[in-house]
Formats: sequence, structure tokens, C-alpha cells
Amino acid sequence: MIEPIRIRIERTREYIRILKDIERECEKKILIDPVYRGALLHYLYLIADTSISLAEMIIRYKDLRTPQSYSEAIDILGENKIIPPEFAYSFARIASFRNFLAHDYERIDYNRICTEALSKLSDVERYIQYIEKSLNL
Repeated sequence: MIEPIRIRIERTREYIRILKDIERECEKKILIDPVYRGALLHYLYLIADTSISLAEMIIRYKDLRTPQSYSEAIDILGENKIIPPEFAYSFARIASFRNFLAHDYERIDYNRICTEALSKLSDVERYIQYIEKSLNL
């Protein structure tokens, strides 16, 4: 079960690298280039989704209680000190962000995506580091 977790971590890092590469042009391109916009939103969705999937995999690996929601999966990692509890509380919002990208894409404020969502990539990197440390990867 550890190898699939490693693979998921590496995929998430790849998505972060891609977003960092295209982040510089966000405010200029997001409103005028539909291909850029689609790629950006797709990789943001993948990061959110793989972060949640990673939590679910760890929960199964460690035989922890079953989450009732995506955000609860992150909370469970905090409760079990896999990630710091205070970090888990704030990072659990990634579940709402994932659902927003999946279902409410018609209402996206593209400027906020450029200024706020992309600034949270460092939180995803911290999340991965906490997991690696906890699992000795």
C-alpha cells in the first residue's frame, strides 16, 4: 500500500510543477485564453482531488475510522497526528474547493483563482511533507 501512496505524492508534485510553470501568466491569460483557463482549472482540480485521495489511502493504510466526507478525511489525518491538527483544520477546505471546481465552475471568479488559489500551492507542498515524514517515505 505504500507504493501507491508514493505514486500519488509524485503525481501531486507534478501537478504543482505544472501550475507553477503557468502561474506567472495567470492574470494576463486566464480571461482571454480558454485553453489556458481550462488547463489551469483542470490541474487545480487534480491537486485537490489527489490530496483528498491521498488522505483516503492513508486512512485505509493505517486502518483509521472511515470518513463521511472529503473534508473529514483531512480532519482524520489531523486527529491522528499524521498532519498537525491546526493545519488539518485549514487544509480541509481543499475538499470544498474540489467540489466547487467540479460542480460550480460556471461561477468561478478567475481573478481570485490567480490571486488566492495559486497562492495555496505551498499548503499542498506542506501537506505532502507532513505525510512523508509521518510515513517515513
